[in-house]
Amino acid sequence: MSEKPDARAASAAEGRAPARAWIGLLVVLAPVLLVSMDGSVLYLAMPSVTEALGPTADQALWILDIYGFIVGSLLIAFGNLGDRFGRRRFLIAGAAVFGAASAAGAFATSPEMLIGARFLMGLGGATLLPSAMAVVSELFPNPRLRARAIGIFAATFAAGFAVGPVIGGFLLNRFEWGSVFLINLPVVAVFLVAAPLLLCEVRPERPGRVDVLSIVLSSGGLLMSVYAVKELAAYGFSLPVAAFGVGGVILLTWFLRRQSGLENPLVDVRLFKERVFAVAVIIGALSLVAWAAGAYLTGIYLQSVLGLPVLTAALLALPGAAVLIAMCVYTPALSERIGKRASIATCLFTIAGGLALLLATTESGGIGWFIASTVVAGFGYGISFALVADTAVAAVPSERAGSAAAIAETSNEIGAALGIALLGSTAALVFRLVGPDVAPTLGETLAADGVASAVADQAKQAFMTGMHASIGLAVILCAATGILALYWIPKDGAVETGAETEAETEAGRDGVTDAPLSDAVEEPRLAAAGDGR
Repeated sequence: MSEKPDARAASAAEGRAPARAWIGLLVVLAPVLLVSMDGSVLYLAMPSVTEALGPTADQALWILDIYGFIVGSLLIAFGNLGDRFGRRRFLIAGAAVFGAASAAGAFATSPEMLIGARFLMGLGGATLLPSAMAVVSELFPNPRLRARAIGIFAATFAAGFAVGPVIGGFLLNRFEWGSVFLINLPVVAVFLVAAPLLLCEVRPERPGRVDVLSIVLSSGGLLMSVYAVKELAAYGFSLPVAAFGVGGVILLTWFLRRQSGLENPLVDVRLFKERVFAVAVIIGALSLVAWAAGAYLTGIYLQSVLGLPVLTAALLALPGAAVLIAMCVYTPALSERIGKRASIATCLFTIAGGLALLLATTESGGIGWFIASTVVAGFGYGISFALVADTAVAAVPSERAGSAAAIAETSNEIGAALGIALLGSTAALVFRLVGPDVAPTLGETLAADGVASAVADQAKQAFMTGMHASIGLAVILCAATGILALYWIPKDGAVETGAETEAETEAGRDGVTDAPLSDAVEEPRLAAAGDGR
């Protein structure tokens, strides 16, 4: 199924992609969907896992969290290594590790074994995610088609996370808990067969020296920081956890300072001088702050306050997920029509507006407000996912696409952790201040022996106060950032970034370009492998 280089160039010039590119996109999306889905598929399976394996409270948290910790902390390192030594190679290796770890997790006989399997699943996910987005950008050299393909990529990733709990719930209704991992195996098997046939290897002729210290600093700093944020959110302040957080910040500061002096940095810090790139990455983190906090708090609201079954609560979020997925696909056309500055503002204002609807919920009802909130905010979340990914990849030369994709994905992971930590902790603090003196959380209060109905009602009211306080902060933060974006991003600059002409794109891939961002990075000529590109 090899395609001649001149045919590929002709397709790019005509603004269309060959069928092979679209088939290749579908092949890449399969493991991406699995990696995203496994970030949330255990939400409904944990009671079954607890019954089968009997983990301690700390082990249960590690079963849930180790996957996200590893993915978030290694994305930048593996995105850069994929750029240096072959994206297809890393994509296939990551999928193989992910599949093997899924099998080990499905048949785990102890909490420790399941934690180890989840660690390896995170390792596989961190290996394949940035290379997957870079491969997609390589399949579509035309800027418009690339933006559309990345929008589909973002929609797939968002869909996986949104439907993960629902799929887990359906599987648990008929099968054992290990089925949530076994469904990964046939998809991975098909991918491992199809990828070598449909995807080409592209890497620089002279990839440059790998700075091992930068890999250690970035992965170690991110892992320590994310761990500290999650632990502080769950258990409050403690000196050991605070020391982890401070250590993580020190390592990340050292990492960023080191990058400016390296010939081949893991992260080109000069990219952040471009306003649209910097704002897009910030919005990627901010939108996940709002999404993670909203999903966490409304999940408790629907189940513990309104008393809905877990699966029902998950199904109520599907309308918003559908809007989010649709906007991921439509965002490139929207951005082309109204410009990136207006798209960024629309993203932030719709997230703020959707979250504001949650302020109308009460302890006696609010399902309609919840659904309306997820639908309205879904517009903004969809714009964010697609815009951040496309802006990051379009802002760099093609051989740095994996590293840029890793920055976008890392901003999402950090945003999700901060959302639970900052806004979740705000809600917990308010609950402790105004709630009954029984337990520090609503769930523990309702589960306590001999709790009177009046005390339970007081606890639910206190939770609502805390949830509204946290959501109100998120609304203010998103709206204020939207206003700042309108003033900070020049209208013309917002449209130009990432929308280079086809001639500039092709020139950039050959190492010759006039784009300011491309001038800032040396572009070694690409060596083609696979089908002879």
